[in-house]
Formats: sequence, structure tokens, C-alpha cells
Amino acid sequence: GEDVARFEDKVAVITGAARGQGRGHAVRLAPEGADVIALDICHDIDTVAYDLATPADLAETARLVTAQGRRVVAVEVDVRDADALTQAVADGARQLGGVDVVLANAGIGIMEDTDPRRAFRDQLDVNLVGVWNTLHAAAPLMIEQGRGGAVVLTSSAFGLTGRGGDGAGGTDGYVASKHGVVGLMRTFATWLAPHGI
Repeated sequence: GEDVARFEDKVAVITGAARGQGRGHAVRLAPEGADVIALDICHDIDTVAYDLATPADLAETARLVTAQGRRVVAVEVDVRDADALTQAVADGARQLGGVDVVLANAGIGIMEDTDPRRAFRDQLDVNLVGVWNTLHAAAPLMIEQGRGGAVVLTSSAFGLTGRGGDGAGGTDGYVASKHGVVGLMRTFATWLAPHGI
């Protein structure tokens, strides 16, 4: 169709890019012409009840993008680390020619609730602070470029309804963080709309 190359020479920043939805975004955007800055923590977080992505997973995402003839900068970085994240986005933008699309996809789900306070905080730090950090790493570059762009924040049905409700730190943190992402979407829209983003 006519929209096959609608992302021709655009650069997409994707967090949580090593597997799952993040990899899906990269693999979908590459054939439509996008180059990708693929970011993922690539190691486990103690409170999360499942294994997180590995460096091999991120390398596979990178391979899948380059197999589509597009360029990729893949960096192991934690969205909770604002300085490292800002550096990774800036380096990727310098190599690939800016930033046009941000997919703030990184998130954690099911938690080990042995330390409910820590589980709650880790949910907020990854799912909410991480989204804020991602936008503040990318948006100033997008504004400076003056060519508009697009931002997608990944929330959840739990960000719209009060489900869960078992008093567990992980569940409380997940629901609160995903509601918070909706709030960030609204305030970011007000901030970025004048810039065509």
C-alpha cells in the first residue's frame, strides 16, 4: 500500500525493545522505513517474578531490524537511570539522524510480593518514572529538530479501571503506575502539541 514507507528515514526510540511488544514495534516499524534506537535493561530486577530480557534478546531484535535493511543502535540501559537513558538516546540520535518517534514501552508486571514496599516502588520507578525519563531524554531533541513527531506511551486496562485490589504492593504499584501513565500522556500532549508532536 501507499503507507508502506510512511516511516522512511524516521528514527524510533523504543524502550523494552529486547522482546515482546517492544520487539514487535521494532519489527513492524523497520519494514515501513524506520531506523531504531532499541533500549532494554537486559537483566533481572529482584522484585519481578519472571526473567527479564537478556542481551541475546536485544541482539536478536537488532538483527531483525537490520534484516529489513534498516539501521539500529541497541543499548542495554535501565529506564530508571535518567542520565544513562539520556546519553543512550542522544548517542543513538547522533548516529541515526535525530528522533521522530518515541515508544515508551518498557514495563514490569507480576511481582514477588516478599517485600511489598519495594515491589510498589519498583513498579512506580519502572512503569511511571521510566516513562517520564524516556520522554525527557527524547522530547528536547525532537523540539530542537523542529520536525514534529509522535509519542506512544504503553499503559494498560488497569490504567483506566480500579482492578486488582488485593492490597499487594506489586498490584497496587502496577495499577497506580498505569494510571500515572495516562496522566503523563495528558500533560505531555499539552507540552508537545505546539511542537507538532
